[in-house]
Amino acid sequence: MVRFHPRELHALILVVLAVLLASFASAPPAAAAPRALPPVDSPYVIGRPVLKTIWVDPRSGSDGRSGASRRQALRTLDAAWQRIPQGRTLTRTGYRIMITRGSLAPTAVPNYFESRYGTARFPILIQSADGVGTVTLPAVNIYDTRYLYLVGLTFSSRLGDAVHCERCDHFLLRGNTVRGAPRESGDIGDLVKINQSQYVFLESNDISGASDNAVDFVAVQHGAMLANRIHDAGDWCAYAKGGSAYLRVSGNEFHDCGTGGFTAGQGTGFQFMSRPWLQYEAYGITITNNVVHDVEGAGFGVNGGYNVLIAYNTMYRIGTRDHLLEFVAGHRSCDGVPGDEGRDRCATYLARGGWGTTRVDDGENYVRIPNRHVFVYDNLILNPPGVESAWMQIAVAAPYTGSSQDGSNVAVPTRFDDDLRIVGNVIWDGPADHASGLGGEDAGCRAADPTCNESQYRADNEVNTMRPELVDPDSGNYALTPSSAAALATRTAAIPAFGWVDAPAGTPAGSTANTVPRDRAGAARGARSAPGAYAG
Repeated sequence: MVRFHPRELHALILVVLAVLLASFASAPPAAAAPRALPPVDSPYVIGRPVLKTIWVDPRSGSDGRSGASRRQALRTLDAAWQRIPQGRTLTRTGYRIMITRGSLAPTAVPNYFESRYGTARFPILIQSADGVGTVTLPAVNIYDTRYLYLVGLTFSSRLGDAVHCERCDHFLLRGNTVRGAPRESGDIGDLVKINQSQYVFLESNDISGASDNAVDFVAVQHGAMLANRIHDAGDWCAYAKGGSAYLRVSGNEFHDCGTGGFTAGQGTGFQFMSRPWLQYEAYGITITNNVVHDVEGAGFGVNGGYNVLIAYNTMYRIGTRDHLLEFVAGHRSCDGVPGDEGRDRCATYLARGGWGTTRVDDGENYVRIPNRHVFVYDNLILNPPGVESAWMQIAVAAPYTGSSQDGSNVAVPTRFDDDLRIVGNVIWDGPADHASGLGGEDAGCRAADPTCNESQYRADNEVNTMRPELVDPDSGNYALTPSSAAALATRTAAIPAFGWVDAPAGTPAGSTANTVPRDRAGAARGARSAPGAYAG
């Protein structure tokens, strides 16, 4: 079996995408479905849709032409978009907009890509005709659109979200580059923002440059983040919150972010959530085979999550401003003023059993959302000499009994370590007596907790007892050396399945399976595989 260096694998994916995209330009519509390599997990399958091609040439096209061929190309993407029927489901053909080499000005794209309803057989595909990286678009806003695929493009914005998709259904962002501004500039809050949407897939993109979060999912159910490189953000590199559910986060590289790599849950205005996912911040999120490096905060976190798996990830040079992993409260408030639509929606959600409030957050007056069934298995965390977590290895919030939960429908005491299991991990961080962070007066995972406590943590994980060696992390190779992989191969533990019997009433059950059969490079995992993203 051929093995690839991690950065070679990322480059190979982009090269193959470029070759495939070039072939699509001359292929007949029925054979125009773009395909992606399966990097570590099953990508979204486009299939073989029926497509009518519309050509756009931003340098020499004309909106007075037919757009039927490269020679008859339109000049603007806006003109091409207007040729797709609005407000009705496509039934005879989908549309493929092929953009030739060049850059499009903000006036050349729609103000909103709005209310186009593709289907699996008749989708809407916008792609570069001359290969990955040959077309640059300004920021795009997409609303109420179905089966839209953006492939092989570059998006650039210095003022706000570069890609924003609201109330989207079956949205694919594959093989794109998304660039904002350096996180220190403060110019861009979130770079890729998806909200109140379903079946969203981010695959093999390079996304960077945000003062807050590079990727922000709010109330997104079903989908995946696969094999992306997400970096240079002041807050989390990426998160999924606000009742996001049933998402796979696999094979990504998260790096050079402030608060951390990726978190399931965080904090949300109650009015922005979607029924029936009105209780937890995140449900059924699996986080596997990722590499997190050079983030100041935690590698991963869970802030108000139910059924969250963090398994077979590699973390390197993390936690220098606080801790390695965190399991703390999600935050819930209600924005706006009494009588407006948002506040009314908060009251409606609360009456239907949602967890929240009609109060505005004043810094303390928010609802704490608990965690339940969080499994942290078979990860590899390595801080080299001179690098260590600032205060503790694991941050687990203590139970909450305060008045902010009054009238919120959230049980008190509110726990953030309910069935938290930390097992089979190899952690090398700081001196042998470095504080775990568990069981203190202001922490969870106390001695009486049967699934998470200080003694269990030391017994079920290798904590500063075996130092892993990576091949060449300074050059981007985070695989274990053969000798280190062999030494660690028996340290992993079997991952339990999810159960959904105690999910909030009305919540659809997600998958129960938590197997991770392949590693980040695609190699099969066996009974003697090592922890971390690479099986060894």
